[in-house]
Amino acid sequence: MKATEVLMEEHRVIERVLASLEKAAGDLNEGREVRPGFFIETTDFIKGFADGCHHVKEENVLFEAIVQAGLPREAGPVGVMLSEHEQGRAYTRGMREAAQRLADGDFLARGDVVRNALGYVGLLRQHIQKEDGILFPMADQVIPAAQQDAVWDGFERVEHEETGEGVHEKYLALAEKLEREAGR
Repeated sequence: MKATEVLMEEHRVIERVLASLEKAAGDLNEGREVRPGFFIETTDFIKGFADGCHHVKEENVLFEAIVQAGLPREAGPVGVMLSEHEQGRAYTRGMREAAQRLADGDFLARGDVVRNALGYVGLLRQHIQKEDGILFPMADQVIPAAQQDAVWDGFERVEHEETGEGVHEKYLALAEKLEREAGR
């Protein structure tokens, strides 16, 4: 298995949560009751899994290998992906803040929850499509075979040293919980 295939498998988990988030945001937008904690827990998943397990592998390992292979960091595909990661973090902060206001009784925060949630869903779906369809195949071509092994080792190091034992599994369970709650 290539290191990029690990990232694509993680994309499939993220897409499941995106579908649940889209459903819950749509329900909230249509006036149906959705527990504000659903959105707060979704931001926990995003911070813990999408950023903490997934983006850290991309940013600290894969993108570094791509840059070492000769592609620029600040421009081109790597620069676009890094910028989109930051945009996603901004949507996540906005969603969490709005969901907390909603939990505190601010009914008007519903619109901010929906806007940030759907903005995040749209951004990440396009982002994943670009990575799976363009960046990862390109990485597989430009990163030499010997360096591919180092990327794999870097992913393992991230999982064990930075992410921590059992954290990946914790967020997989949270993804399933969010799917059930959203009725997906």
